[in-house]
Amino acid sequence: MIRKIKVIVLMGGYSPEHEVSLASGRLVVKNLNRKKYEVFPLVISNKPVDLVELSRKVVQLRPMIVFLALHGPFGEDGRIQAWLELLGVPYTGSGVLASAVGMDKIMFKKLMQAEKIKTPRSFVLTKKADLEMLKQIGFPLVVKPSNQGSSVGVSIVRQKKAFAAALNLANQYSSQVIIEEYIAGMEVTAGILGNRKRQALPLVEILPKGEFFDYRAKYTKGASEEIVPARISSALTEKIQRIALKVYQLVGCRGFGRVDFRLKGEIPYVLEINTIPGLTSASLLPKEAAAAGMAYPEVLDKIIELALEK
Repeated sequence: MIRKIKVIVLMGGYSPEHEVSLASGRLVVKNLNRKKYEVFPLVISNKPVDLVELSRKVVQLRPMIVFLALHGPFGEDGRIQAWLELLGVPYTGSGVLASAVGMDKIMFKKLMQAEKIKTPRSFVLTKKADLEMLKQIGFPLVVKPSNQGSSVGVSIVRQKKAFAAALNLANQYSSQVIIEEYIAGMEVTAGILGNRKRQALPLVEILPKGEFFDYRAKYTKGASEEIVPARISSALTEKIQRIALKVYQLVGCRGFGRVDFRLKGEIPYVLEINTIPGLTSASLLPKEAAAAGMAYPEVLDKIIELALEK
């Protein structure tokens, strides 16, 4: 008799992405092969986490692995990963440092700039706002909190009169706000699977029906169209995949991830990396994997296999 792998699927969390995480987690639970896995869903409420109680539950269950279906702060930023490290429990996805860098848009930007990887011009807004930088970037521009995912708190500002409202929205989610150059071209995303040996998945072309691929466009049925593979040349596809693989390696990611781009003509600009991409029915990485011939349960198998890899 084959011994089943005991898996806790951790979902929810103290984050603006709580509901998205629940959607990811529930679909993961539904699709884990019960012939291979003994599955235990564990929901973290949307309030400050009682780590003592959560630790007690995890230790009692004695999982072989925790499948992280968490998104945003307190799930994707290294804190939950550090806690699991202290408990000595293996988990899916990237480790503490890669998770922290991936979520901190300021540090991620600095890494891209240091490695001379094209990313939109940006600066961190301080109390002594650098008005000269604002003039250099010009309108339209992007205002975003420094440590959120799923476009939470992000605005495209086309006129100066809308800037204050966008800044106020971003400040609701972060004490540090990034002002970024707006790249008007096609948005594409590159999913990746792997540890030392990494595989770039087919690219997705994103066509939001609203102004941009915001939270609503990401998770509302019919609010955007995703085309896979993206309608670009094979040469440009391969170039984007190479950059995505380099970014994934530089950040130190493991298991799976997704790198988002905007195109200025034929030039790809890296926007950000997602160290725990969404796994909902509307999410992009499962669509990329499907285009590569991997069914959703196979993707979950691969993520767990990579997490247990020495």
